[in-house]
Amino acid sequence: MDSNSWLSNPVEKGSVSRIVLERIKEALINKQLRPGDFLPTENELAKGFGVGKSSIREAIKMLEAMGVVEIRRGQGTVIREHPDQHNVNSLVFQLLLQEGDVQELIDLRAMFEVSYTTVAMHRATVEDLQAIKLTINDFEAKIKKGEHELEDDLAFHRAILASTHNVYIIKIGETILQLFRSSIRKSVAQTPEIALDDHKRIFKAFCEKDETAIKTIIYDTLERWRENLS
Repeated sequence: MDSNSWLSNPVEKGSVSRIVLERIKEALINKQLRPGDFLPTENELAKGFGVGKSSIREAIKMLEAMGVVEIRRGQGTVIREHPDQHNVNSLVFQLLLQEGDVQELIDLRAMFEVSYTTVAMHRATVEDLQAIKLTINDFEAKIKKGEHELEDDLAFHRAILASTHNVYIIKIGETILQLFRSSIRKSVAQTPEIALDDHKRIFKAFCEKDETAIKTIIYDTLERWRENLS
């Protein structure tokens, strides 16, 4: 496959900047562009796609906002080797704009949380187990001082996600956690001791590699969490 073929065909009519963005995405999928590569110049992109430079600029701004590219003054636009964690996550907005009901949200979290916890259970190192245990200890200490907050709960889930050692699972998991931040915050504020106990129960089953217990505990936890989704 010609490494420059993605650039040589004019785009069709429509939202030109979005079509340009799609072309660049396809080039990444097909490995014609790779992390660390510089995009062609603005003039080269405009000529290759047969569009105005304003459309190219708009597409680049969209990619920059999503953390896909970095504009380096005097050098050009480079595909990031690691996505910028502080940039816009468009998937979060897409999920937030859906009009699913409470049961659909329960289904989403249950399916994903059981799956990634099970994967993590089989891959966790001694260091991972120590990191997960530390989040539980920190959460418990914060509760006793009355200083607990949302991030103390999320730290547990993030530690388990990290234990999967899978960048795709971690990224999607972080996105789903953002979707549920409000309801988790409410749960932590109202019943922190119950949230802590859930973490302890999950961790015990995790260490014992008991998949059935993990599934049962998570489903039980989510049924109580349902009340905070209203």
